[in-house]
Amino acid sequence: MEILFWILFAFLIYSYLGYPLLMFCISIIINAFTSKKESGDLLFEPHVTLFVTAFNEIDVVHQKVKNSFDLDYPKDKLHFVWVTDGSTDGTNNELKKYPEITIFHQDDRKGKIHAMNRGMRFVNTPLVIFSDANTLLNKNCIKAIVTEFKNEKTGCVAGEKRIIPLVKDNAVNTGENIYWKYESLVKKSESKVNSAIGAVGELFAIRTELFSEIENNTILDDFVISLRIAQKGFKIKYTSEAYAEERASVNIKEELKRKTRIAFGAFQTLFRLRELLNPFKYKFLTFQYISHKVIRWTIIPLSLPLLFILNIMLTYYQSQSEIYSMLLFIQVFFYLMVLAGFLFQSKKIRIKLIFAPYYFFVMNYSLIIGFLRFLKQSQPINWERAKRG
Repeated sequence: MEILFWILFAFLIYSYLGYPLLMFCISIIINAFTSKKESGDLLFEPHVTLFVTAFNEIDVVHQKVKNSFDLDYPKDKLHFVWVTDGSTDGTNNELKKYPEITIFHQDDRKGKIHAMNRGMRFVNTPLVIFSDANTLLNKNCIKAIVTEFKNEKTGCVAGEKRIIPLVKDNAVNTGENIYWKYESLVKKSESKVNSAIGAVGELFAIRTELFSEIENNTILDDFVISLRIAQKGFKIKYTSEAYAEERASVNIKEELKRKTRIAFGAFQTLFRLRELLNPFKYKFLTFQYISHKVIRWTIIPLSLPLLFILNIMLTYYQSQSEIYSMLLFIQVFFYLMVLAGFLFQSKKIRIKLIFAPYYFFVMNYSLIIGFLRFLKQSQPINWERAKRG
């Protein structure tokens, strides 16, 4: 019982503190002993396609198009492709007002991945940048991404995801904001050491020649596409100079729906990328993948309730040991914070700290629900986007 407790505790600390600190320290050492190569004045501005897959995005389509047209990149080298399969709200008709955009549309709705696979057959630029319709990109993002591709070993570039702050912060907005700032720090260190583990669909780019069609029922398309490129021996680089902004889910119910779908996709990904678990073939990439994602997806969600139960038992049976009493106090305090976050999730509470534990709890709870859905295969391919704030 005691051994199990400390094993689970070690996994928890390693996953969220140990591994990120390890990557950070190694990245500092690498920076200290590696001289940055100057690219000189050589102009590197290849043709690029900004690729958007959209379903019923009439509310944001004009804002997205304007944002895309305002990007700082040579107009004759930036191409726009939108795939609007299944849209019934007139999204494709609104896009026809912009002759600069190439539109692919069919009435049948077969899911985002089918639309992506279909649209990518017509992309002929060396680089393609994927972005969601409901996200806004910073003006310099194309140049920042393209710069990373100067290195021929770079096959994918992941941009940063940022949450647009609300006038009135709630549990979801605060929690997701903290989470993505944390993830950005981890991926930045991973990128310097070897490869970032995965990319976010809001903004990532690949060499077009490296794209392989993925299974139509794939949930985490961004993660699968990027990791399969890494499996081919190319690097996934991360740049915070290219970022996509979007609003958080309007409430925790919508966020739980979104997180549960992502969790289902996580276990689907574990199966589809199972070859990546072979350290003899992928070496350090396997170590990163297991440390950053696999442990979080498989061990941590179940370890949280087990740690609490075991802690109570160890405190009772080893009352002379103060360490277990102290850890139990910390756990009780954590769950009280979770309860406070639940009770005040929609209130005008300025103490943002109480929402972080609640979001962490919801995130791990959704992984358990997602795993159960994965076992039942009850997650639909097509889904309605979570309502944003």
